[in-house]
Amino acid sequence: MNRRQFVQLAAALPVAAASVKPMRLGLILAVDQDPDAAIRKVRDLGLPTCQVELTSFEPRLAEALRAALDRYGVQATSAVAVGPGEEIYDFYAGPLTIGLVPRATRAARIARINGTSDFAKKCRIPAVQTHCGFIPENPNDPLYKEVVEAVRQVAAYCRKNGQTFRCETGQETPITLLRTIRDVGLDNVGVNFDAANLILYGKANPVEALDVLGPLVMGVHAKDGLYPADPNQLGRETPIGQGKVNFPRFIGRLKEIGYTGPITIEREISGPKQLEDIRAAKAYLEKLIG
Repeated sequence: MNRRQFVQLAAALPVAAASVKPMRLGLILAVDQDPDAAIRKVRDLGLPTCQVELTSFEPRLAEALRAALDRYGVQATSAVAVGPGEEIYDFYAGPLTIGLVPRATRAARIARINGTSDFAKKCRIPAVQTHCGFIPENPNDPLYKEVVEAVRQVAAYCRKNGQTFRCETGQETPITLLRTIRDVGLDNVGVNFDAANLILYGKANPVEALDVLGPLVMGVHAKDGLYPADPNQLGRETPIGQGKVNFPRFIGRLKEIGYTGPITIEREISGPKQLEDIRAAKAYLEKLIG
């Protein structure tokens, strides 16, 4: 089975024989506390898909999540593995704490990703994703080779469960991520393309990055932000349409490369403003997607 066949099979698992509109919108959200309320929120926003963040894998939670997805007619397109351990999103502590790069937390995070995969299988969720971390750009760096092996381990586990494994863009340059995926060498590994992260980390223009990563894109985060101005800190996230992601060009480029998967809205703030920005993002993106 080649990569294209595997991806098509995995994507079809939860919606076999269904008619799916290309580039359907969705929302990323945590579901550990109250799966029913979380998925009802997605439905009430008029969004047909979601990505779910998980840190708990109790059987009752899997049952509750699957029941909520069925009840509200929402498709969970990916399960997001988070932690364990502290992850600090800046340029100094980040390389020491994020993803599969830090040796001190790597084994625990491999176990967490595998647990997410098992949970996702119970819920009939076809993909698992995470940040792999600040992958070294130098392929001769011993740490680079360790990360490749770690990604290979979790991707193989996901493959056994009939899932794709998606590396989320952000901490690494597009060419480094492409190299990593090729060196992993498995046909179920791809990219969750976060349009804003490439800007927030100062790594690339997201429209141009699609020239490098386009064939590997399995999911997309719709988020916006500004390039970093402080060498210690990431750039600042903004509401969609107010940052440096050129969404008309970005969505247009996705159409050109034939991407038909979900566009998942992410707004990393809390409170009433988050809901307001999500609604505005939905209206804005619907016009671009058509």
